[in-house]
Amino acid sequence: MINEESVFYSRVLTETTLTFHIIYATLGVGVPLMIMIAQWVGIKKNDEHYILLARRWTRGFVITVAVGVVTGTAIGLQLSLLWPNFMELAGHIIALPLFMETFAFFFEAIFLGIYLYTWDRFENQKKHLLLLVPVAIGASFSAVFITIVNSFMNSPQGFDLVDGKLTNVNPLLAMFNPAMPTKVTHVVVTAYMTAAFVLASIAAFRMLTGSKHVYHKKALFFTMKLGLIFSIATAVIGDFSGKFLAEYQPEKLAAAEWHFETHGEAPLIMWGMLDENNDIKYAIQIPFALSILAHWLPGAVVTGLDQFPEDEIPPLYIHYLFDTMVTIGMGLVVLSLIYWIGVKRGWAFIHSKFFLVLSVLSGPLSMLAIEAGWWLAEVGRQPWILRGIMRTSEAATTNNQVDLMLMLFCGLYIILGIGIIVVMSRMFKRNPVEQELKDREMEKGGVQK
Repeated sequence: MINEESVFYSRVLTETTLTFHIIYATLGVGVPLMIMIAQWVGIKKNDEHYILLARRWTRGFVITVAVGVVTGTAIGLQLSLLWPNFMELAGHIIALPLFMETFAFFFEAIFLGIYLYTWDRFENQKKHLLLLVPVAIGASFSAVFITIVNSFMNSPQGFDLVDGKLTNVNPLLAMFNPAMPTKVTHVVVTAYMTAAFVLASIAAFRMLTGSKHVYHKKALFFTMKLGLIFSIATAVIGDFSGKFLAEYQPEKLAAAEWHFETHGEAPLIMWGMLDENNDIKYAIQIPFALSILAHWLPGAVVTGLDQFPEDEIPPLYIHYLFDTMVTIGMGLVVLSLIYWIGVKRGWAFIHSKFFLVLSVLSGPLSMLAIEAGWWLAEVGRQPWILRGIMRTSEAATTNNQVDLMLMLFCGLYIILGIGIIVVMSRMFKRNPVEQELKDREMEKGGVQK
């Protein structure tokens, strides 16, 4: 028996939790790599500014990890409480990647603790740097294994469906499903990209508010360069993701592109509006681009929504989620490319207030693109929680208290959100860059210039 009210509140609560958690999960995957590269550059160049970058980023990272643990635990709890029928059906399959995700996190946390405790305890800093390798690997593989769970929900395989039960399970075949390669690489690389732009926006903000210290200039150049690399990689992987959707989830691609009728030479539709007859108005149409995105060829036939039952078509508003993700992604490529060229060519424009404002916005915008991408992935799978096997409405709890749970968890997220801002603001205000550099020079017996 389906309780429509419970289904609605279960979906809202799950989306709220994922929306909040993905902020810290993304930083948790991307920031360790930024720290490791910064410390490596600092050791290679014998540059104290990059060493301090790694140190200060690590302090902030530890706080985000703490919040990520809370919200990650909430997701695990909600899987059982809100979606008991799904867990009963597929819990024994997704248990393996969930366990491996937990193992990867503990692997990361152990070495992170050792790394923090051993600051300045190694005469050879390269040995200290080695401790960051398992931290970065553990963080990335946490994302890999949890994304495998999501991939399985989008393209389930590796079992037999007998009398409504999943039997004869092949765990490896279930984990290495068709969605896994593109989803995993997209999630990991976008996490690296977003972490780079978030850190770049912090450096740009300090410069915008009047700091002229070379530390912030180096931080901005370092992170924008990494942001450029990973944003280009994201665009390439996004192209392969489109081809995966065309083959395995054509209804999601068609809904995201408002592709109502099956035909070739399909244009890519950006933005626009739908009238009451589903006619598209005010849109930007790029000729042949959807056919190329889906099948490489400009004349390729792209499956439209006319090939699917009405009750299996995802909500059409995911078009705007797709457009938001793509527009921001391309904008970040252009912004970071202009900055990199500008530094090489000595353009004064990139040091202007206007460009610094754009650089500050790069962090929040990249996080917005991450959010839009996840909403697209999850809403675009509807009405299925396990595509082709179990509908979301069939998986949800019938309990009538989900609305109360929603209010309680929202209260928790508000407290955590405000708390992390207050803690991090106070921590860095009490330990300004200039003072830390001065203290480190004094520790080494040098003279601060």
